[in-house]
Amino acid sequence: MTSIMMTDFLKSMSLLGGALLLGTFLRAKLSFFQKTFMPASVIAGFILLITGPQILGVSGKLGIPDTWYDYYSMLPGVLIIPIVAGVPLGLHLHSEDTNIEKQFIRNAIPLFFISLGAAMLQFAVGFAVHLMFDKSYEFYDQFGIELGVGFVGGHGTAGTLGSSLNDMNLSCWKTSQGVASTMATIGIMGGVLIGILMINLAARRGQTVMLDRPAAIPKALKRGFEADVSRQKIIGRETTFSTSIDALAFHTSLIFAACGCAYLCHEIATMIGIPVFKDISVWAYALICMGVIWWIMCRLHLEHLVDESVKSHITGNLTEFAVAGAIASLPVKAVAIYIIPIIVMSLLGFTATIIWLYLLCKKCLNGYWFEQMIATFGMTSGVFITGALLLRICDPELKSPVLGSYSVAYTAMSICYFAVLNLFITLPIGGQITTTFIVGCVFSVLCLAGALISGFLCFGKKVKFPVLYG
Repeated sequence: MTSIMMTDFLKSMSLLGGALLLGTFLRAKLSFFQKTFMPASVIAGFILLITGPQILGVSGKLGIPDTWYDYYSMLPGVLIIPIVAGVPLGLHLHSEDTNIEKQFIRNAIPLFFISLGAAMLQFAVGFAVHLMFDKSYEFYDQFGIELGVGFVGGHGTAGTLGSSLNDMNLSCWKTSQGVASTMATIGIMGGVLIGILMINLAARRGQTVMLDRPAAIPKALKRGFEADVSRQKIIGRETTFSTSIDALAFHTSLIFAACGCAYLCHEIATMIGIPVFKDISVWAYALICMGVIWWIMCRLHLEHLVDESVKSHITGNLTEFAVAGAIASLPVKAVAIYIIPIIVMSLLGFTATIIWLYLLCKKCLNGYWFEQMIATFGMTSGVFITGALLLRICDPELKSPVLGSYSVAYTAMSICYFAVLNLFITLPIGGQITTTFIVGCVFSVLCLAGALISGFLCFGKKVKFPVLYG
């Protein structure tokens, strides 16, 4: 890459950054974006998409090269590697809370199986839709995986899918990444709107513990920023002195080191031709390498150098640009061809997820079952923060211990989710759609058994957990 290409790439990122700022402004000003809690990155992506060469063509009239949109299409596949690599860094599954909270945190075990099972069920539903419309459409092999990728994984994981298919030299990678981004947008909007409706119904039926009616969402949360400086949160601990290395640079270096190790492992496996290992994506190796690095740091008692909040903000920063880039380069014409299957897939996905979560959370969890269910619904249709938002509506002051069990279950689920994602990407190759559907069903049944068994072992006979606070 020459200096001219690097400069051109930097210019393209300035446009992407400007779109993110505009998206932040529109989120703060327009009630539609506030009611649907549309992230600024999604708004920014659609602004660039609509004004780009695929729709209105305004960008060309302003002298913006089409090659910038080529950069944007590749950006998610590149950035997803450090994003995924950061998942194990700073991971602690133990709880240091009170004894009562430690007892309640046991809900994280069945909740892990429930949330992972919802993801597996979505994969099964997606490939069932593939089989349903197979004679009417010329699908690529992986069509259907986008439901589980978009709903549970979100916009960032759409880049993972695109990167994997691109590494496999499959021409459908842009289309599949675009469909996954579309599903992620539907998931976030539907997750918030359906979630609020479910909270209203539950409050009227007396199923919510902490409130009689849904709480008003704080204005600051709607508009996307806190104007009161005294109430703004701190990003994290400054674990190193800047006289040596900036704390953000240190955390970023750890993530990049894991990425480098991942590329090295992938190149060695490909060069030697090791079966199975040569087909594993770079992002999967990044997850493993970071797990090893973090394990070594813990064994050397160096865990104090890592702050999980700082790490999350670094990967979150990368995710914002990856999401905006993925949507800006969405292949509109290719995605529009599959609009009917996408609608059917979305409707079936929401229906299956709600039924799964409602029945299992009520059966297997001990206390605050609805609060835990609605948070998990937000996560399995949007992202972690969507679930936290819905939980906050049910529990405005977060007095219940639900956030703890939800966070632990999400962390464990996300690791297992990425571990099996590569299987659902590679398994359909060669038209093995029925086999992939069956595998999704089998995993769902195993998670169902895990939820029921762990719920029984953790709590025995189902009893109502007492109100712990207030």
